[in-house]
Amino acid sequence: MNEQASDTVLITLHQVLEARKHEAPGNSYVASLYDKGLDAILKKVGEEATETVIAAKGGDHAQIVYETADLWFHTLVMLAAVDLGPADVLAELERRFGLSGVDEKASRPS
Repeated sequence: MNEQASDTVLITLHQVLEARKHEAPGNSYVASLYDKGLDAILKKVGEEATETVIAAKGGDHAQIVYETADLWFHTLVMLAAVDLGPADVLAELERRFGLSGVDEKASRPS
């Protein structure tokens, strides 16, 4: 998949997640997460992060990709729940280009 197709996937997924905010919880998994509230969404992000770490420790590339996709998906749900999206995160990553990790960390508020 090329970079432009990846951007399209993120944009399209974000649009779907936004639309799910207005659906009945019984009609959509994502709508049911929104209905349960931010704490439930954050719990799911934490679970997926743990599963991603476990997969990486196991070394199975297919499992790592699968779990990372789950983590990214639930992170996008979280972002949409707080009225943010992938563009906000991508803008922050772009801002960091050209900064060393040491300099970026030093620039953070304490």
